[in-house]
Amino acid sequence: MERAFNFSAGPSMLPLPVLNRAAAEMTCYGSTGMSVMEMSHRSAEFRDILEETEGDLRRLMDIPGNYKVLFLQGGASMQFASVPLNLAGITPSRKVLYALSGHFSAKAYKEAQKLGFYSKCIATTQDDGYDHVPEITPDMVDQDASYLHICFNNTMIGTKYPYIPETGRVPLVADMSSCIVSEPVDVSRFGAIYAGTQKNIAPAGMAIVIVRDDLLGKADEKTPTMLDWRIAADNSSMYNTPPCYTIYMAGLVFKWILETGGLEAIRERNLEKAGLLYDYLDSQNYYTAPVKPGSRSVMNVTFATGDEVLDKKFADEASENGLKNLSGHRSVGGLRASIYNAMPIEGVERLVSFMKEFAASNPKN
Repeated sequence: MERAFNFSAGPSMLPLPVLNRAAAEMTCYGSTGMSVMEMSHRSAEFRDILEETEGDLRRLMDIPGNYKVLFLQGGASMQFASVPLNLAGITPSRKVLYALSGHFSAKAYKEAQKLGFYSKCIATTQDDGYDHVPEITPDMVDQDASYLHICFNNTMIGTKYPYIPETGRVPLVADMSSCIVSEPVDVSRFGAIYAGTQKNIAPAGMAIVIVRDDLLGKADEKTPTMLDWRIAADNSSMYNTPPCYTIYMAGLVFKWILETGGLEAIRERNLEKAGLLYDYLDSQNYYTAPVKPGSRSVMNVTFATGDEVLDKKFADEASENGLKNLSGHRSVGGLRASIYNAMPIEGVERLVSFMKEFAASNPKN
């Protein structure tokens, strides 16, 4: 059976060369006589996998030496609590700042509030339906705060910060779950970056945290051991059994990106794909694109017919034609094409062609 073009927001499609290599090594990794799934995380073979995976990510993102890289269970949502627990104690005020640009940044903000920290929203575009990211200027950032948290790319509505906010001496923390390793980014501009792996990196179930050394060791006293970044760093992400197979898959993906030109090359391919889709959306009036042009995501493109029945019909018929998972998030509706690194240009070309055919065959009243 022909592989589908999977536009899911996550878990998302993985590069075919990566899947083929993983399949070839499924029952026997190297000369070990066993699958990575069966391998002891304390073995020399797995330690090599872990070290190589971290090294390749450092090369890809040009991560400075004074940053730790952590591979942690729980996905990005667990980091909503880990961030304030680990970082609120950086300053005596224990004040934490949030900019709200969508569903997940709002969830992160609520988690900090739930934990009892002095949490402040400094900017939000909620009243505009999150159709653009908020403007953050240096004068908005309280310099006695422990950090400012943003969601760099918003999967559900399809927005992305086109800039890195200036925060003075306040560390900037970014959830990059849906855009990590999709383009070069200056890691040194951030105090911490975290990302779930199920969109651009690997199967679901793991988060990667990249955190500056000087921000470690300040966790709140009530922080559970498993959420303490210092514990994870001191134990090389192996305080307990790590998500071994997901780490292995992440390593294969990092190698694939490096072999295909690195982040500069992947950015150009991603811009080409997104440009093709946005150019079509801007050239017609059958579908609407809710996100303002200056905030458009390259990874998640949202659109709609304006009719819920037609939207459902579109997603169903697209699926029958090998274009899978194009329904919008259940809380937003509409349609969404997630075109992560592994989506080939042919998938976007097929989608645009289908969009044209559907519009011609389903006139609106």
